[in-house]
Amino acid sequence: MSSDSAKPPVLLRDYRAPAWRVAEVELEFDLDPAATIVVARLLVERSVAVAPAEPLRLDAEQVELLELRIDGRALAAEEYRFDAEALTIPLAGDHARVETRVRIAPETNTALQGLYTSGRDDARFLLTQCEAEGFRRITPFPDRPDVLARYTVTLRADRQRFPLLLANGNADGAGELDDGRHWARFVDPHPKPSYLFALVAGRLETIEDHFVTAEGRRVRLAIHAEADAIGRCDWAMQCLKLAMRWDEQRFGRCYDLDVFHVVATHDFTMGAMENKGLNVFNAKYLLADPERATDDAYRHVLAVVGHEYFHNWSGNRVTCRDWFQLSLKEGLTVYREQEFESDLASRTLRRIEDVRMLWRAQFAEDAGPLAHPVRPDRYSEINNFYTATVYEKGAEIVRMLSLVLGRDGFRRGLDLYFERHDGEAATVEDFLAALGEANATDLSPWLAWYGQAGTPTLEASERYDAATRRYELTLAQHTAPTPGQPRKQALPIPVAVALFDEHGARLPLRLDGDAAPPGQERVLPLHADRATFRFVDVPVRPVVSLLRGYSAPVRLRWSADAVDLAVQIRHDDDGFNRWFAADALARRLFAEALAAGGSDARSLEVWTRSLAEALNDDALDPALAAEMLTVADANSLAEELAEIDPEAVHLARASIETALARALAEPLARRYRALSGALDAQATDPAAQARRRLRNVCLAALCRADAAQLPLAEAQFAQARNLTDRIGALSVLLSTESAAAAAALDAFAARYAGDALVLDQWLSLQATQARADTVERVAALTAHAVFRWTNPNNVYALIGAFALRNPRAFHRADGAGYRFVAEAIARLDALTPQVAARLATAFGGWRRLEPVRRALMHRELQRLAARETLSPDLADIVARSLAG
Repeated sequence: MSSDSAKPPVLLRDYRAPAWRVAEVELEFDLDPAATIVVARLLVERSVAVAPAEPLRLDAEQVELLELRIDGRALAAEEYRFDAEALTIPLAGDHARVETRVRIAPETNTALQGLYTSGRDDARFLLTQCEAEGFRRITPFPDRPDVLARYTVTLRADRQRFPLLLANGNADGAGELDDGRHWARFVDPHPKPSYLFALVAGRLETIEDHFVTAEGRRVRLAIHAEADAIGRCDWAMQCLKLAMRWDEQRFGRCYDLDVFHVVATHDFTMGAMENKGLNVFNAKYLLADPERATDDAYRHVLAVVGHEYFHNWSGNRVTCRDWFQLSLKEGLTVYREQEFESDLASRTLRRIEDVRMLWRAQFAEDAGPLAHPVRPDRYSEINNFYTATVYEKGAEIVRMLSLVLGRDGFRRGLDLYFERHDGEAATVEDFLAALGEANATDLSPWLAWYGQAGTPTLEASERYDAATRRYELTLAQHTAPTPGQPRKQALPIPVAVALFDEHGARLPLRLDGDAAPPGQERVLPLHADRATFRFVDVPVRPVVSLLRGYSAPVRLRWSADAVDLAVQIRHDDDGFNRWFAADALARRLFAEALAAGGSDARSLEVWTRSLAEALNDDALDPALAAEMLTVADANSLAEELAEIDPEAVHLARASIETALARALAEPLARRYRALSGALDAQATDPAAQARRRLRNVCLAALCRADAAQLPLAEAQFAQARNLTDRIGALSVLLSTESAAAAAALDAFAARYAGDALVLDQWLSLQATQARADTVERVAALTAHAVFRWTNPNNVYALIGAFALRNPRAFHRADGAGYRFVAEAIARLDALTPQVAARLATAFGGWRRLEPVRRALMHRELQRLAARETLSPDLADIVARSLAG
């Protein structure tokens, strides 16, 4: 790596309040894709906490400075310093009006940070992405989240090319100019950090609705998209209104502007962005109709629209003091999003999916060289910390706090947090202090969850004494060392438990010495390395249901008997723990198959019989049945291994998957037929989605067990009336290497020609096939007309899916997968560094591979590191991967 590739680390302990604050911002844009002129007028005030001689430093990158004025006076070049990173101005007084005029080139901005262009070549529009540090690519500014200001923005542009002009806040005037151009002005009355700035200008279509808040404010709602996409935005509008009402009812949060805009783009490095009053969305999280969106896509639209809207309070009205506190807005908002979807759809399904994602992505992150705390103590490139740890683990901490405080107590604490810090930039300490004060409890021990990396292991053991009717449950915790943190402390871990008898009846729960009446569920607080909890008056040896609802993000080490797990699979009244027990038994069978080439016959029989009962239970939620029948993916199964042979993992997983399918052939066929006759193909409600989910799981299992069933998949593909069933059938044809697969792939591509989002799924289906020749197939697809290297969705759909979701093919024994992805990363680094850096995380687990693959992957990392120039984003990931 060149000496200037990696940025110097930023340390949490070095935080200093800004030397200068900005009270007001006036921005004027003369918009043009080739050369946009930006005039900024900043009313700056010196902070009383800094030395009076400290100059004003404005972050600035990729901008051409045309003019600088202080209080109306033009400065000569020798009166300031302007380099590749900042504009530095010595100021004598405590107040000044700083005016800059710069030129930027949006159409050449392939990094997709700052102001750039998106859309078809003949109708590209302008938009911004400023989080985390993109605003400095628009105009010089103290680009940090603890500088909050009120913005007035004026946009001017050619009316023919850019008829729609949008910026944050409420509209404050518009008009025509003499030269065929027009203007519009926007005022945002709420102080915000620069990362929340947004503008959009272009030829977009609009759908509108309105919402009346609980406070009586009538809010205009508008979703904007290109002409060929606007007809697919109705579901997103419904989701927005659902989110606004839910946030009022659940958390008492009302919207605070007269308008709420949402804009769709196909060119975006993230999922969506919560810019105040002007959300910008990756189109894949906004567009939906049954023909061109799967059931999962419908649910993602609901979740992401909710997530971005909820940021209006948890992120916008109260933002984070610095980027170390990123989870303060993201972890809290992910939790709010999870609760939103859980209340509106299936709580059990959402919880299972969240935990699967946590195990697959975050636990792996915690176990490798890229491990970091939820609140890191240092970073080199902040873009690389938008991670599963910050988002998903951060949400799990919030969930634990809500469990410990109770629903009402958590609401009281959150109300106090928003009231106390409205219009401010806050810290994790501020959050915990408000929650604790509102509930008269000290939550400072929970800071350890934010400051300590690694996944705790929770070990459980039990003893039952029939003579005394006493049951003892011993819990112990341990967290392995992570980079920079060799010693770990005990964490507060809430362990939700219930007891059942062998027939599934609840048993009373009363702790020894507890005067309260016995209950049926308890949350056991584990604060030390080890604790024993003694229950009295337990009439029979119990079957214990641990971590109900997954009450803490830990690895559970618990040698439960297969028969006890079967009791939970059949009878546990916590849907998540029914799945949890089925998953635990499947993982045990996988471990046996991996170690000995076959699974224990007794455990296999218990597992398949229990799942057969679930499959035959028509009263069981079909979505839960589908999840119970789905074996964890190879990455998740391998994550628990000390040394990973991806080929062996694939074969062991396939063996138990096939054994299950063969054992359940008859009930699978019966349920598939029953569901085929009961479905409304166009319905998108949760119940219809759940039935389709189970039907497609049944189809995949039937065809896996017996190739003679493949005509069912061919017929479903030909007759499908929605994308979920069509993709479900196509996936089966591909994974079984059916003779009909090639023709089906071609038919699918022809049917959806021109639909970028659906064709991204077409790319992903091919990239995730666990075949020896997949790497060559993926390489060939990079030359296909539907693929663009400059489009993040295309890259993630094809190369990202291959590297991150196809371990057998990516880890091919000759290293071809590593070479292809490393070369793709190098190419992408010159275009969109954030995308390159995210792909590079696929190399983070190289030390845990078996020796041959370990050496091959290490060699590709070293080749990347040796390149003459790397972006700071990629340099950071490569350096940490090699050092870990």
